[in-house]
This record gives sequence, structure tokens and C-alpha cells, in this order.
Amino acid sequence: MYRSEHLQMDRKRSDRYSQSVARPLNVEKRSELLEQVVQYLQLHGLAQMSLSPLAQAIGTSKRMLLYYFGSRENLLAQVWAARHPDAHALFDDVDDTDGLRRAASALWEAITVGEQSGPVRLLLELLSLATTDPDQYGSLATESIEALVNPIEAAFLRLGHQPRQAQAGATLLVSGLRGLCQDRLVTQDTARTDAAARQLIESVVTVAG
Repeated sequence: MYRSEHLQMDRKRSDRYSQSVARPLNVEKRSELLEQVVQYLQLHGLAQMSLSPLAQAIGTSKRMLLYYFGSRENLLAQVWAARHPDAHALFDDVDDTDGLRRAASALWEAITVGEQSGPVRLLLELLSLATTDPDQYGSLATESIEALVNPIEAAFLRLGHQPRQAQAGATLLVSGLRGLCQDRLVTQDTARTDAAARQLIESVVTVAG
């Protein structure tokens, strides 16, 4: 009994000590590291990403990356969460076809010449990797698609479309613009892809009306 009580007291002291020395994450440092990771991946891509070379390249350690992000998979998820096009911001206020046209045009601009034109390369690579390595990349790729499709689908629903029609319209817009963006990155043909994007958007808006 005496030994058991002492063991319990030792555990309590150990727990209190652990709580006292545990430090909260430095949010500013985490944001700084995340930005450096994004810049690194935009230059080097996702396929060969390994934490040790990544850490060395951005001036930190693998241990610190794991401390702030937990795992390679979670780090990739945080990169996407920090830099994906905010479809909610663009489409949540859409309540008519003119608003849908403006939001779709803003999305195209964001992924081609705006602040998302760099990170969208990572999205395209992620989707490509998911087709050949679904176990590693499939879940994040699916979440990435849904993050774009779902807010647009909700806009179609507000315009009076049935759920399946709304989902199809949102999918057509997202997949069409993404494909044109990839075309533009490969061919550098801005005039042709801009014209095609305008035609796609008008087609989607016409259906929505």
C-alpha cells in the first residue's frame, strides 16, 4: 500500500512537471516555416519531397518540422490549406448569374495571374501524383477538389438548381478551368486559354440561368 501511494505521487509530480515544461507552439515561427516550405515546394515539387533535405534547404531541422507539423502528410495538408484558392470568399455571396460570372472570372484570374498562380502548380502536381499513388496522395487530392467544388455547388443550389445539376455545373467549371490552367502553364498561350476560359464561363453561366 505504501509503495503504491508513492508511485501515484511520483506520477502526479511527473505529470505536473511535464505540464510545466510543455511549451505552446510559436505561431509566428510556424507560419514562417510554412511559407518557406511553400516556396521550396513551388521550386522543387512534391514528388521527391523528403523532410530532411527540405529542412536543410530552409535552414531548420527535420525534428522542428515534425514538432510544428506532426508528419509529412500533415505538412502537405497545411501547405494546401494555407494557399488554396478560397472558393468560399469568391462564391458565397453569389445569388444571380451575373455574380456567378464575376466569381468564376475572378477564380480564373486568381489561378493564372493572381496570388494563386504559384500554388496552383502544386495542386496540379498533387492531382497527378494521386492518380499513380492514391494511397499517399488520394485523400488530400480529393479534399483539394472538394474545397473548390463545394462552394460553387452551393451557389448553383441558391440559383435554384437541383442537387445533381448543381454538382455537375460546379464540377464542369472547376475541372474545365483547372485543365485550361494546366494548358496555359505548358504552352504559355495566354490568348487562347483566356478565350477558352471566357467561353467555358459563359457556357456554365448560361446553363445556370
